[in-house]
Amino acid sequence: MKKHLLALCLFPALSFTVLPAFAASTSLNPQNVATAPSIAPEKLQRLSWLPMTPPASQDIVLNAASVSLNEGDISGPVAAIALPADQGSLEVTLASIMKDQRVYAPNVLVLDSQLQPAAFFPSSYFTYQKPGIVATNRLEGTMKLTPVLGQKQIYLLIYTTTRDLAQTSTMINPAKLYAEGASNAIPDVPDPVVQHVNTGTLALKVKSEQNSGNIMIGKIFGSGDAKPVVVGSTAATAASQPTVNAPAPVAAPAPAAKSEPMLNDTEKYFNDGIRKAAKAGDIDKALKLMNEAERLGSTSARATFISSVKGKG
Repeated sequence: MKKHLLALCLFPALSFTVLPAFAASTSLNPQNVATAPSIAPEKLQRLSWLPMTPPASQDIVLNAASVSLNEGDISGPVAAIALPADQGSLEVTLASIMKDQRVYAPNVLVLDSQLQPAAFFPSSYFTYQKPGIVATNRLEGTMKLTPVLGQKQIYLLIYTTTRDLAQTSTMINPAKLYAEGASNAIPDVPDPVVQHVNTGTLALKVKSEQNSGNIMIGKIFGSGDAKPVVVGSTAATAASQPTVNAPAPVAAPAPAAKSEPMLNDTEKYFNDGIRKAAKAGDIDKALKLMNEAERLGSTSARATFISSVKGKG
């Protein structure tokens, strides 16, 4: 399974509705939300969001009884997931299980705490993985997300589209697997074609990572006040996906004031470290250095951090 490490930090001048492109080793651009289907905010608010707190694993069956969304190219049952945004970076692995030569081809739209699009992973991001000891044939991909400070939750909307339904995938022929395991010559037999359908089973795994993570989800310092958003309707919701209310965004707490100012050499040490970490794309480290510097009485670390992640440090 390939893991893709991508980094981006958003600033006041960059809203989540339009995000800058950046290089990725797969030629996919998860930040390019402009290619994602547009979804009316009121429809997002009516969805029932299933909360998951890492570390967690969840199997989600999508069928006629599941929550459905029909908006533009989006067709049929969807999965709506709420994740904590205050536990560090998140590693999310999504697998869609192939069964009876049928599979649900997932797309994932990542939304920040205000239900604004922050990242988009199209179905092509989730590639075929052959079965192993504890896994079966599946489409799978891993997403690494780093929520910025001041949020409580972010959201994943998993769906398939009419375009996906018109396509197919290919799974490895079992005879080839057997020959490979037995170190025999691989037979020249065709691989089965797997139809894309709008039902299926998803396997979702979420874990938190304190020291790495890449796609920053949410608006960073000074990006303006946002109105609180209530996720889910007041009507009774499906038992499989309880409603979660998204709290209003919480401002990053101000550090405790120090009785003595920080020495100039110490201030320079932290500011240099912040600039170096930001330049290397290690936003987590830069944030930690800023927080520690402010705890010790720095008055310039926050400004250094903001200018550095904007490329002006």
